[in-house]
Amino acid sequence: MTTSSSAVPESLDSQRIAPAVPYATRPLYWSIRRELWENRSIYIAPLAAAGVGMLGFLISMMGLLHGRHAQAAPRVELAMPYSHAAWVLILTAFLVGVFYSLDALHGERRDRSILFWKSLPVSDLTTILAKASIPLVVLPLLVFAITVVLQLMMLMVNTAVLLMSGGSAATLWAQLPLFQMEVVLFYGLLVIVLWHAPLYAWLLLVSAWARRATFLWAVLPPLAISVFERIAFRTSYFGSLLRDRLIGFAADAFAFRTPEGVPVDPHFIPLTQLTPGKFLSSPGLWIGLAVAAALLAAAVRMRRYREPI
Repeated sequence: MTTSSSAVPESLDSQRIAPAVPYATRPLYWSIRRELWENRSIYIAPLAAAGVGMLGFLISMMGLLHGRHAQAAPRVELAMPYSHAAWVLILTAFLVGVFYSLDALHGERRDRSILFWKSLPVSDLTTILAKASIPLVVLPLLVFAITVVLQLMMLMVNTAVLLMSGGSAATLWAQLPLFQMEVVLFYGLLVIVLWHAPLYAWLLLVSAWARRATFLWAVLPPLAISVFERIAFRTSYFGSLLRDRLIGFAADAFAFRTPEGVPVDPHFIPLTQLTPGKFLSSPGLWIGLAVAAALLAAAVRMRRYREPI
């Protein structure tokens, strides 16, 4: 019995007619990657701030190396330089997030690249979420990782200097509450991100709307409202609202006094002084998140109809 030479093996035939499995493009993931590629200041600025903090710490260790303060200091004093380094990075990330948000949607209209990005199968919602995730997700995680590495390097340098100057490295490791500081840092970054969400959403909306001078359009209207209220009604409710949106998270997220009424030094906040329940039940948090969602929705609609400048 013979078979035709043109017969196709069953396995090859099934492979030929089998439908191709679609490749997951993950537009949100690649949109975030694109933001990181195009905005190197997102990671360069925190790294530069960490370098400056490390340099300052090395200079401060010179006195210890020459024999001054050879013994371990109290816990708060030990934690102080580590806390300062963390706050420098947090402030740097905040400034980077502000200026990034102001230019995120304005820049693509200014250089006319919006025409190219709109030709891709990526929705305006995905684009806005990718840009909002930089100050709300990427920068906090990046700052946390850099801060942990920086503080571990500072601990190694501190240990080496203590050993060379005749101090007690064991006392340093026993007294320095580094793990608690990292937990408080992560908690603090999460609190700040949630509290500042409407600020970044407002900046993204201004970036999508303004034709030029985005910083002025973002700052002058709230400032004008505050001045008008002060002159017309001799009150400052709006100014207080803005101030609370900048720093009001601290009163709800942390207890700066012990149950006995003793003040807690902000350079080292014990885990027992964290108040996540009070923070999560704060009306200001949920009102701010609702405002942030509305502003982001407005930014999505604004980008849909905006043209190059």
